[in-house]
Amino acid sequence: MTAFTRSGNAVGSTLVPSELLIGGRWRPASDGARFEVRDPATDLPIAGVADASPADGLLALEAAEDAAADWRAVPPIERGELLRRVFETITERREEFALVLSTEMGKPMEEARGEVRYGAEFLRWFSGEAVRVHGRYSVAPDGASRHLVHRKPVGPCLLITPWNFPLAMITRKVGPALAAGCTVVLKPSELTPLSALLTAEVFQAAGLPPGVLNVITTTKAASVVTPLLRSHRLRKISFTGSTEVGRRLLADSAGTVLRTSMELGGDAPFLVFEDADIEAAVDGAMIAKMRNMGEACTAANRFLVHEKVAEEFAAALAMRMGALTVGPAADEGSEVGPLIDARSRDKVHGLVTDALDRGARLVTGGGPLPGPGHFYAPTVLCGIPADARLMTEEIFGPVAPILTFRDEREAIRLANATPYGLAAYAYTRDLGRVTRLTEELETGMLAINSGLLSDAAAPFGGVKQSGLGREGGAEGIAEYLETTYVRLPGPVS
Repeated sequence: MTAFTRSGNAVGSTLVPSELLIGGRWRPASDGARFEVRDPATDLPIAGVADASPADGLLALEAAEDAAADWRAVPPIERGELLRRVFETITERREEFALVLSTEMGKPMEEARGEVRYGAEFLRWFSGEAVRVHGRYSVAPDGASRHLVHRKPVGPCLLITPWNFPLAMITRKVGPALAAGCTVVLKPSELTPLSALLTAEVFQAAGLPPGVLNVITTTKAASVVTPLLRSHRLRKISFTGSTEVGRRLLADSAGTVLRTSMELGGDAPFLVFEDADIEAAVDGAMIAKMRNMGEACTAANRFLVHEKVAEEFAAALAMRMGALTVGPAADEGSEVGPLIDARSRDKVHGLVTDALDRGARLVTGGGPLPGPGHFYAPTVLCGIPADARLMTEEIFGPVAPILTFRDEREAIRLANATPYGLAAYAYTRDLGRVTRLTEELETGMLAINSGLLSDAAAPFGGVKQSGLGREGGAEGIAEYLETTYVRLPGPVS
């Protein structure tokens, strides 16, 4: 499906770089190592890329540090214009980017096109935010002095992105970092490195100076990342991934007191109240659950439905889930692609089996699909016991467990009964209830009567063990800025 060439990897008609980008130059790993990228629909190799060593990681960080002063000095409007050029190029080449990320990640082409639009939007948003980094000037309360507050780039950043949104998770981090005047070492997931390499090539073509964006692809994440976290050169880490890995990175960051942004696991409740528009709630549930085959940190993980409407909601959701077309991303009619790998598929099936063993009722789906690839049938379960693992573990697959509640107080208690707090969804027509949910749900984001949350212009992030910091919105660029306070003398009389 994909042929390797001397200058890169050809995915369809698109040539994708296959080496590390360090200091503006594409180069092999220092020890010559390479690794295969596989299509999750077939489990066959589609490309080979450089497998960075710890020495390569340190070279990338050195390049980022060397470029930091010059990039910080570039006028904000010019940094913004460069991001805008990259936005325009990615938008123009949407089909190429969609093909690459669909092939390496498995999502259907229409979803892949949607991710390209969504991912590019972060570049457009932060191209405007580059010129909106403001400080302040004020008179001290006693009148004797003046206070000047200045915002400036934090410095070289390590950005670690996951496999489930191979383009959007990159632009959501790289966009604000570059807009703020920071330089970057980007480490994409080893499962989906091709989108990162293609994106980096577009940045180079747009005129990004050498060393401002460096890309290290590797299967040796811990051994490559740990020396970077211990280096005095690195000033910030931004990570999207599991809470388990996030905890380790936070611990490792303590030694040099790094600035950290962590977007970690989710356990999103989807609440359907007795006054909800059930048809609209099912539409929203399909988006919140099945976007990206359920492989999203914001995916609805637990459906909490009022007992008066639970049967109606479950029947309608099961009918919609069971009618979905499951197949390879290359098939234009596919609505549900494969899970990323066999381990993920096996984990999802283990959660379903555990729930059934504990007394849950299967409404539709319930198992892996035969044949090549890592496909899992869209599944709806009812009567979920409280001790089922999928009540406390992130599913990351096309499985919708439905529980019932008696009243609003119980719904809020069940929704908050998790160590996570990234996203939540609620369907109701009661404005007072919306206010109460806003104030009482322990979540960083809440969608009312909608199955969609993410927007480049809005802050994305969670509370509790779902992470630290925000991405997107005006808050997103603040994560890459330091604050300096200057005391000035008062006017001379």
